[in-house]
Amino acid sequence: MKILFAAAECAPFFKTGGLGDVMGSLPKSLAKKGNDVRVVVPFWRWMPNAYQQQMENWGEFYIKVGWCTKYVGVHAIKADGVTYLFLDNRYYFDRQNLYGYYDDGERWAWFQQAVIELMQQINFIPDILHCNDFHTAMIPFLLKEKYGWIWAYSGIKTVLTIHNLKFQGQFGRQVLPELFGMQPDRYDDGTIRMGTAVNYLKAGIFYADKVTTVSPSYAAEIQTPDFGCGLDEILRMCNNKLSGILNGIDYESNNPATDPNLVQHFDRRHLKGKVRDKAALQQMFGLPVRKDVPLIGMVSRLTSQKGFQLVVSEMMNMLNFDLQFAILGTGDANYEHDFWYFSHNFHNKCAAMIKFDPGIAQQIYGGADMFLMPSSFEPCGLSQMIAERYGTLPIVHQIGGLRDTVEPYNQFTNEGDGFGFEDFSGYNMVQCVKKALATYKDKKTWRTLMDHAMQKDFSWRLQSQKYIDLYHELV
Repeated sequence: MKILFAAAECAPFFKTGGLGDVMGSLPKSLAKKGNDVRVVVPFWRWMPNAYQQQMENWGEFYIKVGWCTKYVGVHAIKADGVTYLFLDNRYYFDRQNLYGYYDDGERWAWFQQAVIELMQQINFIPDILHCNDFHTAMIPFLLKEKYGWIWAYSGIKTVLTIHNLKFQGQFGRQVLPELFGMQPDRYDDGTIRMGTAVNYLKAGIFYADKVTTVSPSYAAEIQTPDFGCGLDEILRMCNNKLSGILNGIDYESNNPATDPNLVQHFDRRHLKGKVRDKAALQQMFGLPVRKDVPLIGMVSRLTSQKGFQLVVSEMMNMLNFDLQFAILGTGDANYEHDFWYFSHNFHNKCAAMIKFDPGIAQQIYGGADMFLMPSSFEPCGLSQMIAERYGTLPIVHQIGGLRDTVEPYNQFTNEGDGFGFEDFSGYNMVQCVKKALATYKDKKTWRTLMDHAMQKDFSWRLQSQKYIDLYHELV
């Protein structure tokens, strides 16, 4: 099949989170299975020079954004069987951050229309146009309502993946005439309106041929008022075309047997290297080097969505236990200050690095014994899967993708590969941590759980086949 992905970010060129990781891995896996795959993203000017030097100039064209004529430059990189296309406009994307600007409605209106018109410019008409999150969610709507007269586009089937329902792209009624050059009919009749705004994501949900989320549990959760972010009724209306496909992780870069960030490599049959990696991690974070103490790692954005209100509220309690914390991340200023305080005043038990460093993240996955991830909601999550790959047992709130990827330890059957709690509270989280600490003392059981975790297959090899099956339902 000919498949075109449209997204706001893509690893390794630029990313802020899981969307970038998926765009960096899923297309490669689909290409390995014989598909003609291309990925189109904006050209962010701070893309590393090493990649910019590889780019080929594929020309330029102009599009209308409302009454204005706007430039579109096209650059390309071919790698791993995938053609990556970068759409260039300095006015919109020569900025420090990917998201959060006053003109986001206009920037993504430019990008989405540029994606659609690009297909004819480069003579690539896909069987499947796979959109991701609100930044590209208007594309299925535009293909039918604005570009439906183009015969070459009539056979394109569209898929929309929701990576995080919280961000929907809501802008005033005037965006239809002023940015898309369209009459506001579909706003006025309520089709793409939520409240008093054009809702990009709602438009995508209604108009895409298939809608997916990044885990089966999240697909069910977002159809409820608690997790639907106001769109639960719309999702229930469209549930005949809604499904959840779990994300995968890149097994080449996340491999404890070859990871260059580790002091010593290991695998599930040879775990001595993990002992050395733990000692190196303790030394790096300034913690006492103790083989016997349970070391809990966290790699995350420091936000309430990731459950840090629970961690902060219970940290003094948990520091009474015989354990250590190694925390890496940035986020809300209050949480950054809290972890600086814990790290400064309890440096023998808690150490935090308020930054993000991919290499250090890998060392935490490799050297920690446990990985704490108490997210309040989690569409999928990748960190817990990477942790399991490295034999670092997750402690998670059983929600969304965390429920789908971590099987809580059952002491009666000796099954499981991590620890989980149901009700989102500090008390329940601490009880779960205490269960993990108690289990850690039983080295035979702990070794069995590590083996269970490291045997699990979260590779894109399996997950990409589910997307292929979905595409084949459409073409």
